[in-house]
Amino acid sequence: MANPRADRVRDVAKLAQRSARARRGLFLAEGPQAVREALKLGPRVVAEVYASEACLERYPELGSLARATGALRLANDDVLAAMADTVNPQGILAVCRQLDTPLGDVLARSPRLLAVLCRVQDPGNAGTILRAADAAGADAVVLTDGSVDIYNPKAVRSTAGSIFHVPVVVGADVDELAREARAAGLGILAADGYGTVDLDTLQDESAARRLGATQLGMAQDGAPSSASPGPALEGPTAWLFGNEAQGLSDDELALADARVAVPVYGEAESLNVGTAATVCLYASARSQRRSG
Repeated sequence: MANPRADRVRDVAKLAQRSARARRGLFLAEGPQAVREALKLGPRVVAEVYASEACLERYPELGSLARATGALRLANDDVLAAMADTVNPQGILAVCRQLDTPLGDVLARSPRLLAVLCRVQDPGNAGTILRAADAAGADAVVLTDGSVDIYNPKAVRSTAGSIFHVPVVVGADVDELAREARAAGLGILAADGYGTVDLDTLQDESAARRLGATQLGMAQDGAPSSASPGPALEGPTAWLFGNEAQGLSDDELALADARVAVPVYGEAESLNVGTAATVCLYASARSQRRSG
C-alpha cells in the first residue's frame, strides 16, 4: 500500500477512536512486540497486518507468522504513519479482534488471583496493571464500569503484548463481581493507602503459616501481638484497585474483606495505582506459590 489517503488507511486509523473500536469490535496493536504476541494467537485474533519491507527484514519471524495468517499487507512508511496512533511508528501494526471474556467464564476456571480495576481511567495505568498481572501469573484482569477502554492504543502499548496473554473482563458491575467472586471462593482485598492492614504484615503472617509457626501474631521482639491475623494472602484473592484521583469509593471499600496499605518507607506521599497494583499482585503471587 502506498496511498496514505486510501479508504482502508482511514478505516484503520479510525480505530484510535473508542466509538469505532466498539462498533467494529477491533483494536490496534502497534510495534514488533505487540504484533508478535498477537500473531501467536493466529487468525482468530489477527484480522490484518500492515508492515514495511524494512521491518520484515529486521524481524523475519514476524513476516513468517504474518504470512501464515494470510493477513499480511506491505505498506510504506507514509501509510503506516497515517494508520498508527504513535508519533514514530515502528514499521508494523495489526488490526486485532477484541478479546473480552465473560466474568462467569473466568470464575468457572477456579481462579486464584484477579486484578480488578475500579474506575481506573488512565490508559497507561490500566496497561501497566494488566502487564503486571500477566507477569505475576494472575488469572484475569477485570475492568469495572467507568474504567478506561483497555483497547485504547496507549493502553495496548503499555501492556507490551500482555493483553494477548491474560483474559480480560470489561464493563463489570463491581457489586456483582464481589458477590460472584466470593461464591467462587475468592477473598477480596482493597488496595488503600489509608488501610488498616499492612501488606508487610500479611506477608509475614503467610510466611508464618507456611513455616508452621504456632503463634501467627508474634511481634518482631518475640512478644505476642494482640492483633488478630489478617486475611490469608496465600488464598484465592481478587484485588481491588481504585481511581487515580479518588481511590476506591466507600461503597467499593465496603465490598472488601480488608483494606490493605502498601507501606511507604521514604518521603513519597503515596504510590500511583500502577505501582501499588504491581506490589500487591506480586505479594499474593509469591505467597500463593510458596504455599503450594
